[in-house]
Amino acid sequence: MKENFLWGGAIAAHQVEGAYLTDGKGLSIADVMTNGSVDQPREITKGVQMDKYYPNHDGIKFYDLYKEDVKLFAEMGFRCLRTSIAWSRIFPNGDEEKPNEAGLKFYDDLFDEIKQYNMEPIITLSHFEMPYYLVEKYGGWRNRKLIKFFVNFSTVVMKRYKNKVKYWMTFNEINNQMILTNTIFAYTNSGIVFQEGEDRLKAVYQAAHYQFVASAITVRKGHEMNADFKIGAMIAATPNYAYSCRPEDVLLAQKEDRKNLYFSDVQVRGHYPSYIQKDWERRGYKLDITQEDLQIIEKGCVDYLGFSYYLSNTVSTDPDMSHTGNDLAGNADAVENPYLAATSWGWSIDPLGLRYILNQYYDRYEIPLFIVENGFGYEDNLDCNKVHDNNRIQFLKEHIAEMKKAVEEDGVDLLGYTVWGCIDLVSFTTGEMRKRYGFIYVDRDDSEKGSYKRLKKDSFYWYQQVIKSNGDYL
Repeated sequence: MKENFLWGGAIAAHQVEGAYLTDGKGLSIADVMTNGSVDQPREITKGVQMDKYYPNHDGIKFYDLYKEDVKLFAEMGFRCLRTSIAWSRIFPNGDEEKPNEAGLKFYDDLFDEIKQYNMEPIITLSHFEMPYYLVEKYGGWRNRKLIKFFVNFSTVVMKRYKNKVKYWMTFNEINNQMILTNTIFAYTNSGIVFQEGEDRLKAVYQAAHYQFVASAITVRKGHEMNADFKIGAMIAATPNYAYSCRPEDVLLAQKEDRKNLYFSDVQVRGHYPSYIQKDWERRGYKLDITQEDLQIIEKGCVDYLGFSYYLSNTVSTDPDMSHTGNDLAGNADAVENPYLAATSWGWSIDPLGLRYILNQYYDRYEIPLFIVENGFGYEDNLDCNKVHDNNRIQFLKEHIAEMKKAVEEDGVDLLGYTVWGCIDLVSFTTGEMRKRYGFIYVDRDDSEKGSYKRLKKDSFYWYQQVIKSNGDYL
């Protein structure tokens, strides 16, 4: 790997910080999501209800313990740390004109702490934590007014931290709102609460358009502030495989891929692809898209494409097959891939898929890529204050090996690799602590118990050697 390759880890404000009403912070959409499990979806409540448990309210107390955690990341040798800025810390309601200074000060201190260890902060502007007030008053990203509110937030924080942060991303996993069978995704991406009987797809297309405009404006304003800024888009990468070489299966896999690629096509290429325009035409959609919007999108293309990669999806058109594959993708045509194992949460384990998606994206866009999430969720066990997580080491080892092949053999331009949940955190999909990703164990369980003590897992020392050797040691 190149000498300046950005090895590190990734977290999100709402999953780690806690302190959900501290120092003037307002409610975020994550603050009204209860705990759940692999069998029980998280509930989105109307405001905070006293008889419900909201795990994000405490997170892992990173707001108070960040110095200890950043020091541990530095001990592993991190060259970067990806996190997010909680929008409602800066603008508690989201539509204020002036920011909350206490919120800005927290991130000043956090970024200073990161920088003192020669780590680069990789900052996501919107990572499933928009102010709850914007949902209640404006309907979330259904409303064009959110463009103004987001741009105001983005420009305030980019100006404040222009000498501390070089790498930015606008919207986290913006494409996941296309998973219409699980309402959590449209809610956390865009603050959309679906109405009975409404056309969900149309609502998501409209919200995404407003986000594309907001992202493009943010890119342009950011570059005006600091020409060295690198501002990226971020999508969830889930490659779709055809179950067979039957042409119908191959075409279905291509169509399913477009549900993800559409989001990066617009943000990287600067225009709507013809296949989406034809889809809107077939469905009779007349969206609120102005000529000025299209000009803004054209002039606000991103500098790189960041993405998460956890699993692949396999699809079939055969009606006689059991369509019981990965329902996280929200795909009725998904089937089990007989060549792949799965995690305890039903996610396929596919290291080669990472190389596949790196090549797909780089062939398509020819701009730098950044793997900003990759990780293994597992129910770790404490053994005499030790965690022997060899399965996590094996998972990451296999994925890094395929990543290296994509760079060294296939010629992909890759900026870095950040392991998701580098310290145990509250799971986004289930709200659990027992679904652990980290190199660092956090003593907290799903019944609100624990000391929050940090313990180094075996994978901590393994990843330390991977970074020290620049990927040669696996």
